[in-house]
Amino acid sequence: MSNDFYCDEVLNGKTQVNRVYETDRVLAYHHTRPYYEHHVVVIPKIHVGSLISGEEENTEQLLIEVLRVIKKVASDMVRQTGAAKVVTNLGDYQESKHMHWHVVSGQTIR
Repeated sequence: MSNDFYCDEVLNGKTQVNRVYETDRVLAYHHTRPYYEHHVVVIPKIHVGSLISGEEENTEQLLIEVLRVIKKVASDMVRQTGAAKVVTNLGDYQESKHMHWHVVSGQTIR
């Protein structure tokens, strides 16, 4: 397997996920190994390395769509739990080299 869990496992269906929200180009789902009581991951459905990577597909239009999904998920989470945090990792902090965002709330569970 490459260093892209999202393409290798989630987007090709090898790992089943509980979908929260989806558009034609973006998927939000409950984390398969959550670190928080409420932990949703938001990813583009095409390979983009990270927020700052230079692929031709890493366009402002894609980022806007990703952010729209994050906004909806975070807004729903705030209504349900009272709070939310949105995080993306870059460089050495980014374990899987596919743009992904975490929308989390509650206590850590790991």
